[in-house]
Amino acid sequence: MILTIDIGNTNIVVGCFEEKGPEKRLLFFERFSTEQEATPLEYATIFKETLELHEIRPSQIEGGILSSVVPSVTGAVKEAVEKYTGARILIVGPGLKTGLKMKVDDPAQQGSDLIVGAVAGVNLYPVPQILIDMGTATTVSVIDRDKAYIGKMILPGLAVSLEALSSRAAQLPRISLDPPGKLIGSNTVDSMKSGILYGSAGALDGLIDRINEELGEDCTVVATGGLACVVAPLCRHRMILEDDLLLKGLLILYEKNRRLK
Repeated sequence: MILTIDIGNTNIVVGCFEEKGPEKRLLFFERFSTEQEATPLEYATIFKETLELHEIRPSQIEGGILSSVVPSVTGAVKEAVEKYTGARILIVGPGLKTGLKMKVDDPAQQGSDLIVGAVAGVNLYPVPQILIDMGTATTVSVIDRDKAYIGKMILPGLAVSLEALSSRAAQLPRISLDPPGKLIGSNTVDSMKSGILYGSAGALDGLIDRINEELGEDCTVVATGGLACVVAPLCRHRMILEDDLLLKGLLILYEKNRRLK
């Protein structure tokens, strides 16, 4: 079994894949909060409880791979998992083969999560391609018809936008992000939900139109991230929802780099 771990600013997403010949089956998909002050022992406890919940023994873990955009947490999680399972955990970064062509000014500055998502995208779906990851920030990555990563756009994430709105406007409450019943809100809460959700959907639709125009052809659109399932249905462009896109990308990278174990 292979552990795949994606460390984001807000959440850590963990998956475990079972390999039976050419078939790879995702056994579980869990999400927990990123705690920058947590020790390796505290993270080891979380992974121990997660594996026990799914009745997986540490000895069953053959290896693993992680990507991280939170450097202060990377080492603690790697140490925790390696101590508990005894397996070697690879880290997405310099020295790891990706097979991805990069047509950007500074490839080293691209976040590991974007690289992992792009690796999954080019291996799973037709190109050219737009990859939308809705997390703390919303990133819109573009892959051209030659399967090269050519750049991205970065927007404030929905939760960040909502937090800024509620904290800066005294009369606006903190709200959940479940969709409103209609576009034009008839009360403050529904008006905020409509503005945040339909506003985000409209921004993504506009960016997709402009990207397609710049490339001169329509792209396959893939959406992932914690809030993708809320926003994607409100968009006018068809999107493929992939909750576990990054975990699939991590598995692909693990298979490309087994020799580094």
